[in-house]
Amino acid sequence: FLGDVRSSLIVVCTLILTPLLTFLAMGEIGISANLMSLGGLAIAIGLMVDGAVVVVENAFAKLGHAKSSSPAERTALVLQAASDVGKPVLYGIGIIILVFLPLLSLQGMEGKMFGPLAMTIAIAMAISLVLSFTLTPVLCSYWLRGGSEEDTWLLRKLKRPYLALLDMCLNNGKKVVLAAIGLLGAALACIPLLGTSFIPTMQEGSLTPVIVRVPKISLDESLKLEAEAMKAISEVPGVKLVMSRLGGGESPADPGQPHESDPIVSLKPKSEWPKGWNQESIANAIREKLKFLPGVEVSISQPIAARVDEMVSGVRSQIAVKIFGDDFEQLRVTADAIARVLSGMNGTTDLRIERVTGQNYLNIKINRDAIARLGMNVEDVNELIETAIRGRVATTVFEGERRYDLLLRYPKAYRDRIESISNLLLRSPGGALVALKDISDIKLVDGPPQISRDDGRRRLVVGANVQGRDLGGYVAEAQAKIATDVRMPSGYTLEWGGQFKNMERAIKRLSLIIPITIAAIFFLLFMLFDSARYAVLIITVLPLAAIGGVFGLLLAGEYLSVPAAVGFINLWGIAVLNGVVLVSQFKELLLTGATLKHSIREGCEHRFRPVMMTATVALLALIPMLFSTGPGSEVTRPLAVVVIGGLLTSTSLTLLVLPVLFGMFAERGAAPAGSPAGELVQEGR
Repeated sequence: FLGDVRSSLIVVCTLILTPLLTFLAMGEIGISANLMSLGGLAIAIGLMVDGAVVVVENAFAKLGHAKSSSPAERTALVLQAASDVGKPVLYGIGIIILVFLPLLSLQGMEGKMFGPLAMTIAIAMAISLVLSFTLTPVLCSYWLRGGSEEDTWLLRKLKRPYLALLDMCLNNGKKVVLAAIGLLGAALACIPLLGTSFIPTMQEGSLTPVIVRVPKISLDESLKLEAEAMKAISEVPGVKLVMSRLGGGESPADPGQPHESDPIVSLKPKSEWPKGWNQESIANAIREKLKFLPGVEVSISQPIAARVDEMVSGVRSQIAVKIFGDDFEQLRVTADAIARVLSGMNGTTDLRIERVTGQNYLNIKINRDAIARLGMNVEDVNELIETAIRGRVATTVFEGERRYDLLLRYPKAYRDRIESISNLLLRSPGGALVALKDISDIKLVDGPPQISRDDGRRRLVVGANVQGRDLGGYVAEAQAKIATDVRMPSGYTLEWGGQFKNMERAIKRLSLIIPITIAAIFFLLFMLFDSARYAVLIITVLPLAAIGGVFGLLLAGEYLSVPAAVGFINLWGIAVLNGVVLVSQFKELLLTGATLKHSIREGCEHRFRPVMMTATVALLALIPMLFSTGPGSEVTRPLAVVVIGGLLTSTSLTLLVLPVLFGMFAERGAAPAGSPAGELVQEGR
């Protein structure tokens, strides 16, 4: 764009130094180099040169106007060039920093993920702003020997049709505004078609097919079943290695049960997968392979995703429908009804109901009439049961300063079968020996393997994963069908958990911080221009910038998610910076006495190069993120789609629609009274 190697090298110096200084600042603050912080730095790569680009471009242009200059004059020209654009650059970069800071207020998982991203961008932009006002002018005074008023061939190719289109837009202002409003309306109409999601599922390169057995299964049978399952999984194309863990970990926070296995399936490189297959194809093949296993439930997730879902809802599923109530039988009936609704919906996979049966319990009901006839009491019987089966502390043993409880318990042969327990003897006060079965009713009953509670209330969870559709649309349909088809008993309630709960919380928080961010942008713009009208004028670029982002998501098949929302925030920062650069130039030319139309056209011509440079650099910086296929690329791709799609429309609309709006709403008195500009402001009114 500049056609000058020295100018480009000056900008590149900022591009090199800013990340290095950002790493130093991250180290001091304690931000690690992870997927999100490095992703933030990748986003900032396209933004951190904006200030330097504007300063260098203006210095290059001023040196071009001065045919020849001494070192002192060159230094003065560079200083003047930096001063001319200093205020818009300061406020423009400040607004970019401002739009990311509210992301630090996000809560939960989204806060943990996008907090480092926002902080890294803010640090990088602050450092780039300092370098733009210190290092960049110094390098310009040393390295730039002169500028050229001639545009480069690329700029000439772009500027000629742009100026012709600008003239046409200025002559048809109302039609241009109506067309922009029409595009905005079309974008708004497309939003319901996008679908909503929390955070795109990251393809980790590994799968976790959790296999849930009947709770009373023996260890030997469980191991045999697991070996058969591992053998079947290893036969699936694309599987490299499979390892398994059976039962729960040592930590009491581990939700794994003795009847559950938690395999990890490592996948081969994508080049070795069958043609046309993806990770979901391999997961579906594993589901088919495991259908031969009797009486098991299979839920396929990924190692990191499964752990996150466990922490969020206690279930390794994307969606958890929690049913609260008092009676287990009623909870089971309601859960079965909800499961039938979900099983008939498009996109449901790995449907499972938390088990409330399958665990054997030894139920000993004491016959109080029988023990009364023998002169015994309940405590005597309970003491026998506790001592025989559980064990009872008989005394304390001291060994130096250490002390141990001595536990008295019957040998295993007398407590491992119901017949042995039935024949346990206890002596009545009269001296007669009585078998436990003669004074109690002893039987095995079926019951829940565990009793789960939330906030002190019993709950049962129906879990499901969603495949091939958006999470928000799936839950909305499920909620409507459950409200119609499932009758909730009195005193029983539903709560939706899992990723949907995260998405609701994130949307609620974003709906609060985005208006606050826009208000803060308006306040900064008002401070910059000392004019509410100009501040509102630049705020109009925000919806114009969003048009391309919405269309980009629609064309790319991405959902409206938290990363996409972050992309819109990023896009707004760039769009506002370009708007500030243009309006500042218009206002400056008006104050020199130029006519309104001349000020607009001349301002657009002068600022076409920096606007195109900042937009192009930001776009190029995100292209690698758009086409990335490595782990984590799914999380950042919606952000890149929004920014790239938005830049394509926001740059063109800013360069065409914003000048038209400025011509319509330029403030009276923006130019001195009696000047040609003042007269044309009256005409523009």
